[in-house]
Amino acid sequence: MNINGEPVYVGRDFGGREVELTAELVDGYCRALDERLPLYDETVPALLLYNECYRELDWYLANIYGNLHARQEWELYRAMPVGSKVTTRGFIRDRYRKRGRDYVVKETWTLDEQGRLATRGLTHQSFLVDEGARAKSETVVDKDRAHEAGRRFEMGGGDGDVIESAPKHVSEEMCMAFSGPGENYHTNREAARAFGFPDIVVQGMLPICVLSELLTRDYGEGWLAGGKMDVRLVNVLWGEETVSARAQLREEVPEAGRTRVHFDAWVEKSDGTKVIVGQASALR
Repeated sequence: MNINGEPVYVGRDFGGREVELTAELVDGYCRALDERLPLYDETVPALLLYNECYRELDWYLANIYGNLHARQEWELYRAMPVGSKVTTRGFIRDRYRKRGRDYVVKETWTLDEQGRLATRGLTHQSFLVDEGARAKSETVVDKDRAHEAGRRFEMGGGDGDVIESAPKHVSEEMCMAFSGPGENYHTNREAARAFGFPDIVVQGMLPICVLSELLTRDYGEGWLAGGKMDVRLVNVLWGEETVSARAQLREEVPEAGRTRVHFDAWVEKSDGTKVIVGQASALR
């Protein structure tokens, strides 16, 4: 059903599929990030199905020139063993307009074999408002924008302990492993230029997964079954750049006989430019 001819409306249900969380899927995820934690021999990564919301793009608006992943929320409810099966479900949660862009929010669930919610993701995708007269040769975001005063974001600096990942160089090969196998603006420079970008735009889920791996490393099942994340993608990560994830302790709060540890969380390039900023929490 379309509403007034518009196919992307709040409440539109996209259904889902059944997925077996195989060792091969886990291996592919770990190869794409060039990182593997020992617990993945038995338990799958929290964001193994990071790309589920993007399997089909019929929730995108018609004007996809210059579209960007703007914000991502995750809620993690249970650790899933390798070899288990889940069912996915996706629907349009929200639409809004802000600063010359239209935003569509797709909510994606994974449910375990008993029908219990395992993960919940909210993906905010932004689209330029198409006024019908903009030249398609225009660069939407250039590489200098991140150095403007309004694009610098201060994170950390308090008294809380900081955890951090090792620097990760995001090569073109990594982009293809993470966002391929087809050519698109996350894997191919010419495709990126066709969408208004000067270089390969690293998929926003990649630095988000780097942050998730950091929290899994330090909190294990307290992240896999109880983790929360709400981050904004504030600057573009380009192919062949290097990033590190960091999280700084903000507070600890009792929760159902355990402790919820709250962090300020971010991913930054080697020059300090922030790629994503926000908050996360895990159970201890």
